[in-house]
Amino acid sequence: MKVIDTKIPDVKILEPSCFEDERGWFMESWSQAVFDSLVAKRKFVQDNHSVSHKGVLRGLHYQVSPSEQGKLVRVVKGSAFDVAVDIRVGSTTYGRHVDVVLSEQNQRMLWIPEGFCHGFVALEDDTHFQYKTTAIYNKSCERSLRWDSPKLGIRWPQLANLLISPKDRSAPLF
Repeated sequence: MKVIDTKIPDVKILEPSCFEDERGWFMESWSQAVFDSLVAKRKFVQDNHSVSHKGVLRGLHYQVSPSEQGKLVRVVKGSAFDVAVDIRVGSTTYGRHVDVVLSEQNQRMLWIPEGFCHGFVALEDDTHFQYKTTAIYNKSCERSLRWDSPKLGIRWPQLANLLISPKDRSAPLF
C-alpha cells in the first residue's frame, strides 16, 4: 500500500498494490494493521455503497459531534471526482479542499478524517462508490454545505445536466 500526501496533511490518498497476470488481478483492499501503521488509528463501524448515474453530485455532507465521521472512500466501478473540505474551526487549512479522481482503473482510496465535509460527482454511468465510516450514521447529526459555495473555490468537472438532490441544492453556503 502506497500512501500519498495531499495539500492538507490529514487527508491521504491510498494506492493499494495490485497484482495482475493472465488470469486477472488481485489486491488487498483493506487491512486494519496497514491502515493503523501508515495512515491513522481508527476503528471503522459501518460500510456504505451507493450507485450513481453520470452527473449525479452528492454533497457536501458531514456529521457533527457526537457522530462525526471519518471516511475511507473508493470507487469500485466507474469513476468520480471526489472532494474533501476542511471545516475544522481553527485549523490552518480551514476552508481548503482536496480533490481527486477515484476510479476502478486507478483503484485509489481517499482517507477523509473527522472534521471534513465530503462530496463527489459521478463521471460515468453506473458508478459504484463504497466507503467505510468511523461512526454510525445519525440523522440528527447530519449536516451539509452547498457544493458550489464560492468561498470554497472547488472546480467541479463541467458536466451537462448535473443531478443534485433538493436537500443538497438548499444547503447553506460555506
